[in-house]
Amino acid sequence: MFNKFNIWKKADISSNLRDRMTEVMKQPIPSHIAIIMDGNGRWAKKRALPRIAGHHEGMKVVRKITKIANQLDVKVLTLYAFSTENWKRPKTEVEYLMKLPEEFLGTFLPELIEENVKVQMMGYKEGLPAHTTSAVDKAIRETKDNTGLILNFALNYGSRAEIIEAVKSVLNDCKSGILNGNEITEEVFAEYLMTKGLPDPDLLIRTSGEIRLSNFMLWQLAYTEFWFTDVLWPDFTENHLLEAIEVFQNRQRRFGGVQ
Repeated sequence: MFNKFNIWKKADISSNLRDRMTEVMKQPIPSHIAIIMDGNGRWAKKRALPRIAGHHEGMKVVRKITKIANQLDVKVLTLYAFSTENWKRPKTEVEYLMKLPEEFLGTFLPELIEENVKVQMMGYKEGLPAHTTSAVDKAIRETKDNTGLILNFALNYGSRAEIIEAVKSVLNDCKSGILNGNEITEEVFAEYLMTKGLPDPDLLIRTSGEIRLSNFMLWQLAYTEFWFTDVLWPDFTENHLLEAIEVFQNRQRRFGGVQ
């Protein structure tokens, strides 16, 4: 496990950070971490910059956090990149957000391939610009055989819509005889969700001080540990991620039982 420290350039990790990672890795690491990356606009406003400057800075943090998650042997990192409600934002901001996947993956895809990271997406491709879906499809295609960290982008994603679509699919399969209604369990229903094949998140992180889920993975987060921070996403560092994991490691997860 610890050889993952050699995956990225040594210059990327300070000795203090390396030591802290070593200590954190002595305890169980969350298999699946989900992050609501919030605060880009406020970060920019505090600096009298346009909101898109915050989104650009936030993209750099995605790279940084992906790297350390990979080093920590996290299995899945799900990032809430764009919700079904985000279309309500100003047109210029939405247009820029739709360019970010192309910019991020265009720049860092070779790095992700080299380091065995597998790119996935959950959300609705319908309505997304062609250049956005093209960039995501290329990344998914070129990393499909990778066996390391799964970098899962929630793009044009909304949990209520996901659940409704899953219910429709279940009903259709029952009508067609593929599925018996008496056989529907939580495990069966989960197979109809966009996270099919992935474990539920162990840890949810939300930045910027907001304490809500914002229509994110409502089914999957049933027994997830939550960690909220006032830190704005562009200011989020590797040490903040380690702090969240340390808090997770000190909690008792009962899953509804008694321990």
